[in-house]
Amino acid sequence: MSTEKKPQEKTRLHLRNKNREPYNLDALKAAEPELVQYITPNRYGAESVDFANPKAVKLLNKALLHHYYGIEYWDFPAENLCPPIPGRADYLHYMADLLGQSNFGSIPTGEKITALDIGVGASCIYPIIGVTEYGWNFIASDIDPKSLESSQKIADSNASLQNKIECRLQEDPAQFFSGMISAEEKIDLTFCNPPFHSSTEEAQKGSHRKATNLTGKKIKTPELNFAGLSNELVYEGGESAFVNHMIRESKDFASNCYWFSTLVSKESNLKKIYKTLNEMEITMVKTIPLGTGNKTSRVIAWSYLTKKEQLEWREKRWRK
Repeated sequence: MSTEKKPQEKTRLHLRNKNREPYNLDALKAAEPELVQYITPNRYGAESVDFANPKAVKLLNKALLHHYYGIEYWDFPAENLCPPIPGRADYLHYMADLLGQSNFGSIPTGEKITALDIGVGASCIYPIIGVTEYGWNFIASDIDPKSLESSQKIADSNASLQNKIECRLQEDPAQFFSGMISAEEKIDLTFCNPPFHSSTEEAQKGSHRKATNLTGKKIKTPELNFAGLSNELVYEGGESAFVNHMIRESKDFASNCYWFSTLVSKESNLKKIYKTLNEMEITMVKTIPLGTGNKTSRVIAWSYLTKKEQLEWREKRWRK
């Protein structure tokens, strides 16, 4: 009788998340051979990726996208944010569930759905997963031309993504939707991963904490495996100010979008965010808990549509 234990599922991840179970390192090494040199025994003697090394994390993500999502090309400048794939996928799946709840339990898929990614960055990660998992169309916005150029190259270089992702430059860093959504345009859902530090110093302290947690050692100048340009990590007033500004501007586009949403990493920011939402003429607010590893986060989603407007939206867009 075999005593081999079945790999434990990462049960905090969404049921449709492709990475609920521990990574199949043999399959990932086959998908991205260069990853081999960054796999070492962990404290328990099992093979593991060196998560404190940014090159290792990027190669792991390339392997995950290649093996699970069929993405052949995925590359971007070293200074840009390298996203954790399982966590980003969870956000997508829970928002798909929210669309399904708004559509009598059936998740709308295919080109009938248009999503807006606010701050797509250089990795194009939300559009990649949204297109490959649900066939949605994406508008990918960013204030940095080089980041958009990188995301556009990823979209153009993978057959499965071609003609599904439109990159738009946000020329006014103070705006989220203005200049991105035309008066007659309809968006079914929005995504956003806000910068959560209020200063470069705060971001550096956070990087030190992360490096220490990953290695168990104090590192004076850690490499940032989840690094990123300052506009990806830092916003005056931090995550709270960013999200509150987004909520206030969303009211101007109340009839253009079914579900607005954003990640909120810091629980301490929720009170102020809920206060702002209460000041708007919002009809629905949803808080969706997320959990990956030992980190807890949540998605806040809101809508201004009345029941009559929701019905009209479903009939015109989702029942084609």
